[in-house]
Amino acid sequence: MPASALPFSHAEYERRLRLVRDSMRRQEIDVLFVEDPSNMAWLTGYDGWSFYVHQGVLVFHDEDPIWWGRGQDANGAVRTVYMEDARCVPYADHYVQSREIHPMQTLAALIRDKGHSSSRIGVELDNYYFSAKAYLVLEYELPNATFSDATGLVNWQRTVKSNEELAFMRKAALIAEKVVDGIVERVEPGMKKNEVVAEIYADTIRGLDDGTEEGIWGDYPAIVPLLPSGSDAAAPHLTWSAQPFKKGEATFFEIAGCYRRYHVPFCRTVFLGKPPQYLLDAEMAVVLGLEAGLETARPGARAGDVARAFHYELEKIGIDRGARCGYPIGISYPPDWGERTISFRENDDTILEAGMTFHFMPGLWMKDWGLEITESILIRDGAAAECLCNRPRKMYVKD
Repeated sequence: MPASALPFSHAEYERRLRLVRDSMRRQEIDVLFVEDPSNMAWLTGYDGWSFYVHQGVLVFHDEDPIWWGRGQDANGAVRTVYMEDARCVPYADHYVQSREIHPMQTLAALIRDKGHSSSRIGVELDNYYFSAKAYLVLEYELPNATFSDATGLVNWQRTVKSNEELAFMRKAALIAEKVVDGIVERVEPGMKKNEVVAEIYADTIRGLDDGTEEGIWGDYPAIVPLLPSGSDAAAPHLTWSAQPFKKGEATFFEIAGCYRRYHVPFCRTVFLGKPPQYLLDAEMAVVLGLEAGLETARPGARAGDVARAFHYELEKIGIDRGARCGYPIGISYPPDWGERTISFRENDDTILEAGMTFHFMPGLWMKDWGLEITESILIRDGAAAECLCNRPRKMYVKD
């Protein structure tokens, strides 16, 4: 029977399926195979750490989706998806990481059994989880089928969030606030970075007590905490070590609150000691740029307008940043918490709509220093973008 504790209503899953089927019709796709775990969860509710093996969801126009995956993970599928148990189709374990046979052989057999051996099949070609070998096996096993690149098809249907989704993101934002509060309170010269990371994870997973029996419990974020210091902060994606924090250095902390796979990233910088003037100037420009971007980010504006509003403030102090300064967020799994569609980039002409959510992420990574002050935002009707977290928009100085 379908899972009894689905995160969303059946009406919400039906809404999502309608959106995907409409897009499939526009692209003349008969069957869609989705292997991205974020898209799998968004479409069906499936939630498990099984994305290291081949798995996916088949979407049809005239019947419920089918979850397909490793046999032992089918036990998790029947407990998390909204479909009937018979819509969870396992493959045998001897297909896993075999050099002689491949799981995609069983997927091809399933597609043939459904009468789609000569159909137009959409696959997520440019996706972390769909390998070149997987595609080659499908092509070989289904020689009469036509394969279409459906990368991003589902992702684009996720851009405007429902009220049910926004409720989860607001809970994730409360967790993010708690994590940042703990960082600012704890970080001192001499404290080891791994010790701070341990506390970040504790705050992230414990979440908050909201007076309910379940509470606002924390899920694992799709990206680990990032916290480079000093000249290392020029590199945005370094992880931690046991090195101590030092006086006279800035450290940016890139973290996210996560509730039932919905992410709200939130970044702040902490300086231990007295910051140099160039860093104070950069802080002011970033804050002014954020405020200009928030004012610009309204329904009807273009994604590029937000980037231009932000970059204008940086150019006043001679910083030519160039890179995108934001991306959409929502449900996600490792290795990324972005939705991989819209970018706050000057040449992105996507029109913003109410209900879209973004990480407005204008990090500065210069030659020998870095600074991050970011906001996760909601596009809303009749007003500037709403910040999902409520903490001072500044560099925290502990002198």
